Amino acid sequence: MQTTFVLVHSPSVGPATWAAVAESLERRGHAAVVPDLTGVSAGGAPYWPRVVAAVRAAVPADGPLVLVVHSNAGFFLPVIKEGLGERVVACVFADAHIPPGEGLVKTAEESFLPFLHDLAGPEGVLPRWTDWWDEEDVVAMLPDPVVRIRVAAEQPRLPLDYYTQPIPVPAGWDAVRCSCLWYGPPYDGVAEEAARRGWPVTRVPGMHLHQLVDPEGVTDALLKLSRKS
Repeated sequence: MQTTFVLVHSPSVGPATWAAVAESLERRGHAAVVPDLTGVSAGGAPYWPRVVAAVRAAVPADGPLVLVVHSNAGFFLPVIKEGLGERVVACVFADAHIPPGEGLVKTAEESFLPFLHDLAGPEGVLPRWTDWWDEEDVVAMLPDPVVRIRVAAEQPRLPLDYYTQPIPVPAGWDAVRCSCLWYGPPYDGVAEEAARRGWPVTRVPGMHLHQLVDPEGVTDALLKLSRKS
């Protein structure tokens, strides 16, 4: 039965960040889906159950699954995997945060919260993610203006407490094959942590949304990392 790649974007951005890789996988004869997580903050905390529900709604009814998560979607991978059950055969963290083996985790470190507090409006809602950074930094990350406009247009404005709500981490989530694809700083430490855990690690040099700049190279890496050695 055909394996489906489940490409999970960070809730800070949108599904367009994985669209080019999904198309590349499909051109090569693989099945791929990109769940839409842009509505997970509607209705208030906790947010993680809506992430799990959105992914479950997007996957086919049967067949093995490879979970690929980007950026802070990595923190949700354990609960997503638990929600999908034994169908998950491999997990790839693509420039994504790696959660602990079990316990609780948040999508922002305490040291980053003052920056977010300064960005939030009076109602506790943050600007779109690309508006957090200087324009030249966004242009460097997304040099194609058409792609940049598409990515910016679909971003949600998340509440500040999205970054402070604890996410459960079920024990044993990493019993399947896990691996790490990283593009560059500041995810060097994540790649080092993956290597300490004994996971395969591959680098495709680029910035944080490199899957939109070099979808073919990223697809090559995902196919390699998701295979059993």
